[in-house]
Amino acid sequence: MSSGMPLLAIIALPFIGSFIAAFLQKDARNGAAFLAGIIALCGTVVTAVQYPAVHRGGVLRIGIEWLPSLGLDFTLRMDGFTWLFALLVTGIGFLVALYARYYMSPEDPVPRFFAFLLAFMGAMLGIVLSGNIIQLVFFWELTSLFSFLLIGYWHHNASARDGARMALTVTATGGLCLLIGVLLIGHIVGSYDLDEVLASGDRIRGSSLYLPALILVLLGALTKSAQFPFHFWLPHAMAAPTPVSAYLHSATMVKAGVFLLTLLWPVLSGTEAWFYIVVTAGLCTLLLGAYAAIFQQDLKGLLAYSTVSHLGLITLLLGLSSPLAAVAAIFHTINHATFKASLFMAAGIIDHESGTRDIRRLSGLFRFMPITATLAMVAAAAMAGVPLLNGFLSKEMFFAEAAAFHVDSLLDHSLPYFAMLASAFGVAYSLRFIHGVFFGPPATDLPRKPHEPPHWMRFPIEVLVLVCLLVGILPAMTIKPFLATAVRAVLGPDTPPYSLAVWHGFNKILLMSVIALVGGVLLYWLLQGYLAKGIDGSPLVRRLKGQRIFERVLVNLSWKWARSLERLFGTQRLQPQLRLLVAFAVLAALWPLYRIDPEAGPLAGSAFDPAFLLLWIVGSLCAIGAAYQAKYHRLAAMVLLGGAGLITCITFVWFSAPDLAITQLLVEIVTTVLILLGLRWLPKRIEVAGEGLSAGFQARVRRGRDLALAIAAGTGMTLIVYAMLTRPLPNTISRYFVENAYAEGGGCNIVNVILVDFRGFDTFGEIVVLAVVAITVFSLLRRFRPAPESVDAPEQQQVQDAHDRASPDRAVGDTLADYLTIPGLIMQWLFPVIGLVAIYLFLRGHDLPGGGFAAGVTMSIALILQYMAGGTRWVEARLKIRPIVWTGLGLLCTAFTGMGTWLFGYPFLTSHFRYLDLPIIGKVPAATALLFDLGVFVVVVGATVLILIALAHQSVRTPRAARPRIPVATPTTAKEDA
Repeated sequence: MSSGMPLLAIIALPFIGSFIAAFLQKDARNGAAFLAGIIALCGTVVTAVQYPAVHRGGVLRIGIEWLPSLGLDFTLRMDGFTWLFALLVTGIGFLVALYARYYMSPEDPVPRFFAFLLAFMGAMLGIVLSGNIIQLVFFWELTSLFSFLLIGYWHHNASARDGARMALTVTATGGLCLLIGVLLIGHIVGSYDLDEVLASGDRIRGSSLYLPALILVLLGALTKSAQFPFHFWLPHAMAAPTPVSAYLHSATMVKAGVFLLTLLWPVLSGTEAWFYIVVTAGLCTLLLGAYAAIFQQDLKGLLAYSTVSHLGLITLLLGLSSPLAAVAAIFHTINHATFKASLFMAAGIIDHESGTRDIRRLSGLFRFMPITATLAMVAAAAMAGVPLLNGFLSKEMFFAEAAAFHVDSLLDHSLPYFAMLASAFGVAYSLRFIHGVFFGPPATDLPRKPHEPPHWMRFPIEVLVLVCLLVGILPAMTIKPFLATAVRAVLGPDTPPYSLAVWHGFNKILLMSVIALVGGVLLYWLLQGYLAKGIDGSPLVRRLKGQRIFERVLVNLSWKWARSLERLFGTQRLQPQLRLLVAFAVLAALWPLYRIDPEAGPLAGSAFDPAFLLLWIVGSLCAIGAAYQAKYHRLAAMVLLGGAGLITCITFVWFSAPDLAITQLLVEIVTTVLILLGLRWLPKRIEVAGEGLSAGFQARVRRGRDLALAIAAGTGMTLIVYAMLTRPLPNTISRYFVENAYAEGGGCNIVNVILVDFRGFDTFGEIVVLAVVAITVFSLLRRFRPAPESVDAPEQQQVQDAHDRASPDRAVGDTLADYLTIPGLIMQWLFPVIGLVAIYLFLRGHDLPGGGFAAGVTMSIALILQYMAGGTRWVEARLKIRPIVWTGLGLLCTAFTGMGTWLFGYPFLTSHFRYLDLPIIGKVPAATALLFDLGVFVVVVGATVLILIALAHQSVRTPRAARPRIPVATPTTAKEDA
């Protein structure tokens, strides 16, 4: 077993290249193409040199611990089968990148195209090389996302948007099913490691969860590979640029499904459920796709349906559960990638040089582009299964397996006839591609005069057609050793003997091939009259369009059913939504009362303290007053709510929780200011009058209901806390934290050690959520201003006065002295003081109350004060705060801190601490968690300032005397936004 480091390079290079391409100038077509080509070529070379290591059954592996306790590690593996697939992905990716350099127009944002293409290549390589089935699903969904971006690249085109949306909806939904399926498989096996899964075939097939796991995995694979009844999305993906079609439909996107079926063939096949589901889906797809391809008027549409048909052929072979059928499936996967990529590129050249792909307008192109025509004809012949081409060899193996006995059923007995019929259809649409485009009278109404493309645009087709010829003529000297390596990796010791000889003598299989070839020619000849009419679509099934069914389902789901649920549960007001949420929580909490003893525990309570009771009476009165004032005066309600929060802060201090107290106090300050600024955004209250009831009576009923719900929720929380405090809990997780905070985390502040070490992964997720929320708030509010009627009349004056004091509009060039009052100057002077406090809280957080979050909120308070003193524009201009940059840098800091542990062989976010002996100062405790905490600090500051700008920033400076008492909503132009 060799080192697995090259695997990291194979999968990382495309993502690195994608990141670089995203920052290239829009007109850097040559640079972006060169970058993509070099990345793909390097991946091809690195993959190719791994062949000796996997040739004799070796497996390359590299594992990076991520969440080892949950069995979620980042693992890459390469065996003979995945090596062959990786070579297809990178090799054809290189040819597509070279082809795209000449196909894409300089007016297009070509660097963005190559950024998406490289990212998609990396995601596909992630599927192929994943050694963990959960990780495989992650990359599986990434391919859906990046294919969505590639298909919708020309987003100004409605068909591109529709095709991208359809592809994402179908394949991402299948990906969710796949996720549940692999979770069931992992539960059966007891591990998500792919090698352990592949070694547990008997256990999986013998489990009671086998059937649901099989169905869910098949849903993922069949949707990805466009198998019936999910085949309809692939033809609509033809709105993508032709290089995308050539790549997605030959070696990547649609091959992911059959790759997964082949990969899991040793553990899922061999049952009747597998046979009937997979064979039926494959057979229907094979016939339907081949039949529909004959009648397509668009060249890419014809090739798209032929892709559907050939994917059905591969799926059918895998469903037969025969080792020889699996060999044929792997072989045809390779052959299909070569001739289908070349045909798509040829179709792109025809479109590029003649201005159309419509077969009804194309004719006699052989006279204008003889080299391209010859190459396309050879590739189409390979697709039809003509002898001495690679498609013929795998088609012969398909016929042999279709004629063999598998299961005593009508389906199995009818397979030879269906195979010949589908092959005849394949010959017919291949003939139509050749005859309809390259022969006949020269076309006269083409948008452009056709001619040969540049040589390097045609070069990828030449390479692929040469492969079709060499494999078809000399299979033993070309493809045999590579195919044998891939087959052994899948079948292992059960690999049967098979032959790749071009001639097997006169036998039944050769007779089936002759019948299919002759039948296809006759079928095309018989359909000449119908095809000459130029009718778009195939007869018999013209009205049965998958897109129409898909749109109907979407209408029912997103309109009718969703509207019904909205009428039942939805509301435009926040209070009913919160009521439903709290009510559900209360009902869910009542269930455990039937399972546990609701009586008090044996521990005695502490002594009663009248001062604490008085404290909570004040807090309760503040809370009740806030609820009461919310009806009349939101500003007063906010002040009273802050009083209740202050009492909560004092309670934390009372019960020796200084970290919580500091955080509570700081958050109260920030949220009070932000809510004050947000009052003007709140909608006007809606009083709904009931039928037959007065508005006042209905309001009293609603308030009484809310009061009862609040009492129920509060009482429940009280009982939970009381039950915990009166029971001994010797084996809780808290005891572990207390005992190991310093020994394993290097800190005496247990709360902070939990946040940045023991539960660092949770904290990382929380700051990501915080960043997403801040960006969402900014995106939603930056283009709108509150309308005058959005604030209730009784509090208009208070809100406007608060806004005038807190958010004076300034021009960047104004001097601060023109606007500052004495309180404003004091706010300015407090900035360095509060900044020092924030630094102090940050540095002491690992051993004493404080930490990155508390320090970030403290620094946010300092920036809020500067805003209140000088305005948002002054803060942006003088302090150079770029909140989005801060947020991104904070996330990168935390992520790189976690990934840095991989360099030393430890799981993600493993912390290390030691004492540093500094001159003069002496020994100072230091931990890598400090860098993680720094990222938290930066994210909190960036997110808070971003929300502040979203709530308070005005895009147009208005003189104070002319400023309306309530901000008026005005349209925001693109220039103002800029």
